[in-house]
Amino acid sequence: MNLKNARILITNDDGVGAEGIALLERIAQTLSDDVWVVAPDKEQSGAGHSLSLHAPIRYRQVADRRFAVSGTPTDAVLVGVMEILKDKRPDLVLSGINRGNNLAEDVTYSGTIAAAMEATLLEIPAIALSNTLTDAVPDWRTPEAFAAQVIASLVKLHWPTGTLMNVNFPPLPPEEVRGVRPCAHGRRKLDDNLHRRTDPHGRPYVWIGGQRTEPFCTDPEADYRLIAEGFITVTPLSLDLTHHLMLKEMQHMFEGV
Repeated sequence: MNLKNARILITNDDGVGAEGIALLERIAQTLSDDVWVVAPDKEQSGAGHSLSLHAPIRYRQVADRRFAVSGTPTDAVLVGVMEILKDKRPDLVLSGINRGNNLAEDVTYSGTIAAAMEATLLEIPAIALSNTLTDAVPDWRTPEAFAAQVIASLVKLHWPTGTLMNVNFPPLPPEEVRGVRPCAHGRRKLDDNLHRRTDPHGRPYVWIGGQRTEPFCTDPEADYRLIAEGFITVTPLSLDLTHHLMLKEMQHMFEGV
């Protein structure tokens, strides 16, 4: 892909006014002269790959080539591709840069990843980018220093159908980053991460929060391990959720049923 002539669509799940999407827009503008932003009008973290099926989706222009959508990240990609840019589809979709990483089991919840998935379903190459926090405070220097190079390198590859890229930046200044490592996404244990409270009327409620840190998989090259070691991680994700080894084992088990 020749990025200089590419149409790039940017979205996210932190909302159109987020600091990370503004940075990604600036980075994309160093790669292409045809950059558009279509993103949710408010934060949609944890929305996953959800669609707004029971309410209208409204969109409004907030600046030149910048639109806010009253829906999920998936909605934003659909509106961007099918409506706002229907005259010429984007050649590349960039999702992020998320405020917080998307590693291991995060990919099943993340609106950032889901936006890239939706673009992939539409047969548009897509890259999700996320930035690890330190004490809940984002430091954007490392993605600012490395994102353009990572994007430019990835689009030179031939991506199999149904594949998207997940990029995560470590919580380090650029000079301390140890490199870029392609890796598999891992899995951490699902602990009790509910914070239980009581409202002024004595009624119980919970907040869902907290990071999972205890490993489930033993792969030393898993994404969350490499981030902790100071690497930028790049993981190719597939829309095909089939466990092919198990499928092969099951081929004959239902014969005669």
